[in-house]
Order: sequence, then structure tokens, then C-alpha cells
Amino acid sequence: MGIKKAKPTPLSRRYVSFSTFEEVTNTTPLKSLCESNNKKSGRNNFGRITVRRRGGGHKRLYRIIDFKRCKDDIEAKVVSIEYDPNRSARIALIQYLDGEKSYIIAPEGLKVNDRVMSGNNAEIEIGNCMQMEKMPLGSQVHNIELKINKGAQIARSAGSYAILMAKEAGFALLKFPSGELRKVHLKCRATLGQVSNTDHENITLGKAGRSRHLGKRPKVRGVAMNPVDHPMGGGEGKTSGGRHPCTPWGVKTKGKKTRTLHKLSDKYIVKRRK
Repeated sequence: MGIKKAKPTPLSRRYVSFSTFEEVTNTTPLKSLCESNNKKSGRNNFGRITVRRRGGGHKRLYRIIDFKRCKDDIEAKVVSIEYDPNRSARIALIQYLDGEKSYIIAPEGLKVNDRVMSGNNAEIEIGNCMQMEKMPLGSQVHNIELKINKGAQIARSAGSYAILMAKEAGFALLKFPSGELRKVHLKCRATLGQVSNTDHENITLGKAGRSRHLGKRPKVRGVAMNPVDHPMGGGEGKTSGGRHPCTPWGVKTKGKKTRTLHKLSDKYIVKRRK
């Protein structure tokens, strides 16, 4: 796994860098574990744009990922490591002893022909999934459930992980790279290891076209608009807005807390992120 820089010919590729994909062993997904992924373009069920600056992008097939890992005590063999256009992490195709296949998020260090297992009888090895009460303190974990048997919700993107710090009163205390300390029920499952493709954060898109391939459309600054379109628009000559940065509807941005006040899960957060 590494980062490769493009040659500056043509000049539009001067700053482009991309993954070498050396860990990917198969480029064709298993069709039975894929489904169509229709583009929403930021629109709701009424066809109105509710999320701006989305649209276009390359066609994608959605790979169905097994986030629950509920096939317990049956060993599975890693068939291939694959690229998934829908997420930053690599995915692994595994085949159980009974012949069933499924996709999982590939942890760092998992290779073809390795063996993985889920369930409380699994060994403490990378890629194995179990309840956190069975894991030793200090373990790096990912694909963490927030509710028992709901499926993984936290630490699923490239390079993500949490550290199991303590077990007390039926809860596991997890520390995240952001500095947040959070309590999760010990019966919730997690997968040992760190999510693969840790170099993803070092990739530079380098040109506008790569953003368009990802479905990201251009963003226009509010101060460049007219007063009818944005609260920061207009003015004689160039102005810097003259007020706190905000959305076209006057809602403050850049630093305003967006988390709901008095959320039910607040009682599980021991320490806020930095």
C-alpha cells in the first residue's frame, strides 16, 4: 500500500496523487453481492435539492457489506482483497466453510488465504469479530456497534480505529483518535484491528475533474453572489461579507455546534472530542 504521484504531463496532472492499489488482488466484484446504486443528486423524495453541490459522478455498483458478522463459530477464508468505489477502505471477500460468501471491511494486515471468524469463541487475531467483553484491554478495534446486534456504525472508514481502555459496570470505555471517550455496551460487537488503506488521507485529488468523478459539483463563495442569493452577497467592489460566515438561509457556519442539545446518547460520552 502506497501513494504514487502522477507525471506532470499534461500540466493538469501536476499535483495528482493516487493509491498504488498493490494490496488489491481482484478487480471484478462478485455480482451476487452487488446491487444497483441509483444516484440521488442531493434530492429528496419530492425531487427537490436538499443537499447542494452533488450530482454526476461515475457509475457505481454497491457492494453489500456484512456489518453484523453474525455467522458465529464458522471459520472463513479470505478469497480476495478488493477496491470499493463507495467507501475509502478496502473490502475483503470471505468464504465460509459451508460455501457462503460475503464482503467485510478489510482490516490493515489482512491478506488472501488468511482465516477469520466471528463469535465469542474466536481467537484474538486481526479480522475476528466478537463482543467487546471478550477482548483484552488496549486492543485496537473497528466496525463498532452502538446497539446490540444492530451492526457496525463507528470506525468504518480508511485508517479508523478505537482503543479499548477499560471495562466497567457493563460498558466498554473506548478512546477515539479525536480524543473522545465513549461508553459502549460490552455485549456490542467489534472487529479487531485497524481499518485498511491508512494512506487514504495522503491522497491529493489534484484537479477539479477528480471531484466531478466522485459526484462533487463546484462550490461558489457566498461573497461572490448577489444579495438576493446569499446574505453575504453584493457590495460595491470586493467585500469580505461583513458578518459571521453563514448559509444562504442565515444559519451560522464554521464553528457553530451542530449536535442536537440534550441528545439521549450524551450520557455515554465521558469526554468530548478535542
